[in-house]
Amino acid sequence: MDLDVVNMFVIAGGTLAIPILAFVASFLLWPSALIRIYYWYWRRTLGMQVRYVHHEDYQFCYSFRGRPGHKPSILMLHGFSAHKDMWLSVVKFLPKNLHLVCVDMPGHEGTTRSSLDDLSIDGQVKRIHQFVECLKLNKKPFHLIGTSMGGHVAGVYAAYYPSDVSSLCLVCPAGLQYSTDNQFVQRLKELQDSAAMQKIPLIPSTPEEMSEMLQLCSYVRFKVPQQILQGLVDVRIPHNNFYRKLFLEIVNEKSRYSLHQNMDKIKVPTQIIWGKQDQVLDVSGADMLAKSIANCQVELLENCGHSVVMERPRKTAKLIIDFFTSVHNADNNKKLD
Repeated sequence: MDLDVVNMFVIAGGTLAIPILAFVASFLLWPSALIRIYYWYWRRTLGMQVRYVHHEDYQFCYSFRGRPGHKPSILMLHGFSAHKDMWLSVVKFLPKNLHLVCVDMPGHEGTTRSSLDDLSIDGQVKRIHQFVECLKLNKKPFHLIGTSMGGHVAGVYAAYYPSDVSSLCLVCPAGLQYSTDNQFVQRLKELQDSAAMQKIPLIPSTPEEMSEMLQLCSYVRFKVPQQILQGLVDVRIPHNNFYRKLFLEIVNEKSRYSLHQNMDKIKVPTQIIWGKQDQVLDVSGADMLAKSIANCQVELLENCGHSVVMERPRKTAKLIIDFFTSVHNADNNKKLD
């Protein structure tokens, strides 16, 4: 073999060895850093750009793709203790010609966290309205999507600011009052009675608790390596005190049933998506909403838990687009009549 060719393979092997070793070291020693890089890479691949906008001294962080056009913009609100990047698995399957906006909810990720902030559902709705006005997103009505806590906020937003919203999608939303408690809610009440709210199942502080939370939220049993579980915990631990404060705020009497109390005020076309095996928020909530919202379409997903966006991203994206398109086309036909 020619010496130059041998040298080329040696150099190439050495060049490849450096990033491979760096990856392995990151995976074993700094899994949280690897997770951040992963989200950065995925945003870049999908064309989602991160921006900041301010309302007085309050900062909102959001990602977006596309520009406002003749179709309504789409605003996506994530759930409790998540962040804007949780939507990336769905964004992957959404058309690139749509204007998408994913915002970090109050106190989460790049959005301001203040001890003075009102973290109640009403308080979060007002903050999201400030964000909408900062971006002039309500220059014409937009399509609003929210999941879990974000669904709670989205539903109340549609009730409070009906002229802002053209249509609504609620993915297993919180905020409904059930006649009987499921096992998860019963467990929370037991913790509350025993003053052991440091052990909220949705706020893990060890890899074992993280694994338990994933099992609680997902019907699909993901096999997550220990290092990744540790990385997920490492990312969350600095924020757990805030998550605890937020959780206690949204489950207190002021906020717990805000969606239930306002669902009859929602007048826009609404889509409900829910996993049939949701262990966090019972799927019977879908029927409650359908009976209270006049123009409501329900989609129940088999073999799917609370983390609909993560478990069934392709199906969720298809349902969202089919509904969005049907509502938008119907509106256009009305204008032509």
